[in-house]
Amino acid sequence: MADLRVGIFGYGIGGRVFHAPLINATPGLTPAAIVTSNPERVEQAGADYPDAEVLPDADALFAKAGELDLVVVSTPNRTHGPLALQAIEAGLPVVVDKPFAPTAAEAAKVVEAAKAKGVGLTVFQNRRFDSDFLTVRKLIDAGRLGAVFRFESRYDRWVPEPRDNWREFGDPAEAGGLLYDLGAHIVDQALQLFGPVAEVYAEVDKRRAGVSVDDDVFVALHHTNGVRSHLWASALAGTRNPRFRVLGDKATFTKYGLDVQEPQIKDGLRPGDPGWGVEPASDAGRLGVNDDVETVPTEVGRYEDFYAQVRDALLGKGSFPVDPVSAVEALRVIEAAHLSGAEKRVVTL
Repeated sequence: MADLRVGIFGYGIGGRVFHAPLINATPGLTPAAIVTSNPERVEQAGADYPDAEVLPDADALFAKAGELDLVVVSTPNRTHGPLALQAIEAGLPVVVDKPFAPTAAEAAKVVEAAKAKGVGLTVFQNRRFDSDFLTVRKLIDAGRLGAVFRFESRYDRWVPEPRDNWREFGDPAEAGGLLYDLGAHIVDQALQLFGPVAEVYAEVDKRRAGVSVDDDVFVALHHTNGVRSHLWASALAGTRNPRFRVLGDKATFTKYGLDVQEPQIKDGLRPGDPGWGVEPASDAGRLGVNDDVETVPTEVGRYEDFYAQVRDALLGKGSFPVDPVSAVEALRVIEAAHLSGAEKRVVTL
């Protein structure tokens, strides 16, 4: 059977580092078209994928819709909704990068359009396949912590100087800032583990000189099942802080270090290569009570599972890896966090 042909909108960090390499590494999928107008990225895409056609704009890709089986939207956040709607109208299944859209309302319209048209739709929440998150989920599912009552998650960076790209632009339509960027991951992970949220409290700050968007955030979620999630993201975290700390009535789990798959892709590794998705043993988490603790080996990261599931869904052999409705719910939480930060109050959902 011929490979399914994939068109990719955008060849920045998302398209170049995540989507194209993972698609190319997935048996049965091939990057067939890449849309970018940036001269340097045109050259890079052609060198990276000589069999793919590099196109200048969305119109050029949609003119070839009949030659494609899937499109991926990995462009600035403000374009996610419009491009996804165009793909759906063209009858093309679509993967939309996170955040799904600048607003939950816009994302919900995309979901309804896909449902009405009977077109496949999913959202690239790749960090559901992070090694550390898979480890936390396995421990919780196995009951190793007992009844979990508090979940702490940090996704920190050290970026003291604002960067000149759309993620740092202040126009709300851009959906820039950390809460939409890293927050889209840590909020999604909390919802996946503990379900719907009843209340949101947030501290959303701009700490770096001249910055136009939030770069230091804290979000507290009260889930309807009683669990409390405390989530942090900062561009000014200069030391290693716990990535996860999970408290249960039988034990506590603490884990340092970030998933390695993103830096591995940047270094040229691909799924199936020796060491792919394997964290350093020194980053293994610790589970227990007081001095009675054990080292918990970290699960192997599996970003490749995302596009393998997309392929199978396209072939009628399974479901898409991320229900887009879940991404709409995460956006509702992010919007509530922005409101909470602005009005300095708890927001009820």
